[in-house]
This record gives sequence, C-alpha cells and structure tokens, in this order.
Amino acid sequence: QLQLVESGGGLVQAGGSLRLSCAASGRTFSTHAMGWFRQAPGKDREFVAHISWTGGRTYYADSVKGRFTIARDNAKNTLYLQMNSLKPEDTAVYYCAAGPKYADWTISEYNYWGQGTQVTVSS
Repeated sequence: QLQLVESGGGLVQAGGSLRLSCAASGRTFSTHAMGWFRQAPGKDREFVAHISWTGGRTYYADSVKGRFTIARDNAKNTLYLQMNSLKPEDTAVYYCAAGPKYADWTISEYNYWGQGTQVTVSS
C-alpha cells in the first residue's frame, strides 16, 4: 500500500501563489512516477503536472506551463506543486497521484491517489 495525503490548498486572489504538498507513506516513494491532477465542478479530472521517478523529467499541461512547478523530495517522501500567477480558472480539487515508472500524463496509468485538496482562486 502507498498512502498519499495532500495539503496546502485554500483561498487565494487571482495573481497569487500557493504551494501544495503530498506526503507519502507505506511503499517506496522514490520508485514511483508522481503526478498532480485537478477536477473542477462538472468537469472531468484533468492532468496538471508529472515528474519522473528520478526527478529528472517533468511535464505540464499547456494551461499551467510557465506558472506551475512540480518537484519531489524523495528523502522526505514528499511531492510539491508550486502554483504562481493563479487564475480563477485554476479553481478545482487538486489530487496527488503515484504510478509506475513509465506513467506520464494519462490518468489510467496512476494507481494510487490522495483524497484531494481544494484550491479556490477569486477574481
């Protein structure tokens, strides 16, 4: 089992910043690819960002590229998402996810999920 718990969500004004954290426990964190996904009311869950198991490669959705940064600290078993220049369109529940080393941007490739943390961006 691999347990994931997100934190750091909240209410922020447009243009502001938040940093989300995902604490992992149980199975070995360092051997998993990690990703962030989000889901707004009435919409499907969508890919936000991915980081390889080594931390050497990252990928971002076009909608967040240049504004969000994904990072991992394997020594602390923690995943981060730094979100800058936030927009009202970023409002959603954000989920941390873990998958095999080959996992990238496809939701079905991830098999461990956190419960989510709410991010609300006001205009």
